[in-house]
Amino acid sequence: MAASAEKGRRRRNVTSYCDWMSQLPPELHSIPLFHLAIPGSHDSMSYDLDINSSIVEPDRLKRLSRIYCVRKIVRKWAVTQEDTITKQLDAGVRYFDLRIARKPDDANPTRLYFYHGLYTRTDVETVLKVINDWAVRHPREILILDLSNFKGFDKKIEGRLHSHLTNFIKTLFGAKLFLKWNIPTLERCWNQGKNVIVSYDYPPAQQAGLWSKITYFYGQSMDLTKVESKLRQALERPGSIHSFFVCGLNLTLPEDVRILKYILRLCDNLVNVIQRSLPRLQQWVKEQAGKTPVNIIASDLVTRNDFVSMVVKLNISKHVKA
Repeated sequence: MAASAEKGRRRRNVTSYCDWMSQLPPELHSIPLFHLAIPGSHDSMSYDLDINSSIVEPDRLKRLSRIYCVRKIVRKWAVTQEDTITKQLDAGVRYFDLRIARKPDDANPTRLYFYHGLYTRTDVETVLKVINDWAVRHPREILILDLSNFKGFDKKIEGRLHSHLTNFIKTLFGAKLFLKWNIPTLERCWNQGKNVIVSYDYPPAQQAGLWSKITYFYGQSMDLTKVESKLRQALERPGSIHSFFVCGLNLTLPEDVRILKYILRLCDNLVNVIQRSLPRLQQWVKEQAGKTPVNIIASDLVTRNDFVSMVVKLNISKHVKA
């Protein structure tokens, strides 16, 4: 019996987070992905922010875009990830928070970039091709791409930009796209040869089968106690879960004069603040997962502090308890 129990434990262990979904226990293959704990990255492309770009946000700093030290401060407090998309994928991240913008006066009318404070160096289509190449090499790993917060999509060109991007997405991912008409499970995705889910926050695009905006809960504060309290309240709301939802562990800088408390720290930056907060937030997640449903858990610095393994193990521990 001891040998049998040990064999069962080995079968439940994930040995490589690059392919962790295919290693989950068979009992989890047929449940909706809405009920799995899935590691995700917040502002996934912020590692690529371009110090030479103009300022996208906050609005009050846009007029100071020509001043290098201002752009440097913005970048210092906007970078939330350190590693490339490929490294995040290899580490086991399966949800990506992708915020899209068009640069004003870009000579290419349909070229788009990601942003968080500043624009990225790499354009959207190039990054999506990298993700597609990874998805081809890992057909049993399901990726969730959350495209939202579109900026620079002026009304005159908004429809054309969205049409161009959604057509590019459908052409690029093709048969790998799992559309919103069916409930996704690992088993269903594997059987149909589909491993990319795209959420697109523009209603007309959803008529083509792309998923609607994914609910993203976050604390909207730099105070860990407030972050935990707001997330707890959101997760404890009554009602069954019938779609994806995100529990965002990210910290949020104030939008008023209180921001000076942080950005004027000459020897500090957002990465350092996040690193100091991660152990407590991860412990909170482990405790909260035993009380309420969790689905996508998004974090900054996703390749640090064993974040991915912590989230994936929530699936195993729930399975064992069941």
